[in-house]
Amino acid sequence: MKVPVSFEFYPPKTDDQRAQLDRTVQRLARFRPEFGSCTFGAGGSTQSHTPATVRHLRTQFGYNIAPHLSCVGGNRDEFKALLDEYIEMGVDRVVTLRGDIPSGMGNAGEFRQAIDLLRYIREQYGDRFKLHVAAYPEIHPQARTARHDLQHFADKAKAGADSAITQYFYNADAYFRFVDDVRKLGVDIPVIAGIMPISDFHKIRQFSASCGSEIPRWMVQRMEAYGEDMQAQRDFATECVADLCRRLTDGGAPGFHFYTLNLSKPTVRVLDLIR
Repeated sequence: MKVPVSFEFYPPKTDDQRAQLDRTVQRLARFRPEFGSCTFGAGGSTQSHTPATVRHLRTQFGYNIAPHLSCVGGNRDEFKALLDEYIEMGVDRVVTLRGDIPSGMGNAGEFRQAIDLLRYIREQYGDRFKLHVAAYPEIHPQARTARHDLQHFADKAKAGADSAITQYFYNADAYFRFVDDVRKLGVDIPVIAGIMPISDFHKIRQFSASCGSEIPRWMVQRMEAYGEDMQAQRDFATECVADLCRRLTDGGAPGFHFYTLNLSKPTVRVLDLIR
């Protein structure tokens, strides 16, 4: 690999899920990831599992983990207690996010936007943590306008973000345009490309429709042409994602953050193809 890689994991809740995560971490270790991230459930759904998962990955595997920290449902005291716990573990980086408010949840939390949480961490802890923020090359689905979305990202960068990790995408031009646009706004932090390998096309198609990530029409039609031949779909998808990574590498992307879904094979197939 010409660029550093990192991997996202989610906190397991059952013994089977914990065993699956351990297998995945071990199988991905040969790619020498720069760090891993661990997601943070909204409204308490997996919040209690995140610190336990971070501690496990650090102590059992020596993994440099960046916990996600979401604004939703928390207050200053809770965030401080959690960040202090991470310091005790030796954590040196955090992914700061707004998070999505679950349906029926009345309390959005003390911080409304990721930039508020980011500023709080900088005020309380200075440069103790390296702070990652989210970026949306294809525009956040809830943004008022594309221009507003770009400016909001620029504001986060100028408020103290060290780097950004993008939502996954399959259109390299969207990434390059986003980087060009934010550079014109004075943003110079690295923008790490989020990569989602495809193991189940139907599921990723449904999820992409809700999160604002576009699957190019030509990819959809090629996938559909394979019918129920799942192996052919996976092989084609792996080639598409590998080609995307090659183009991003050639265009200067500073790193890849793979959304693993706690599975190793889809990511391994892509990385083996581009090494």
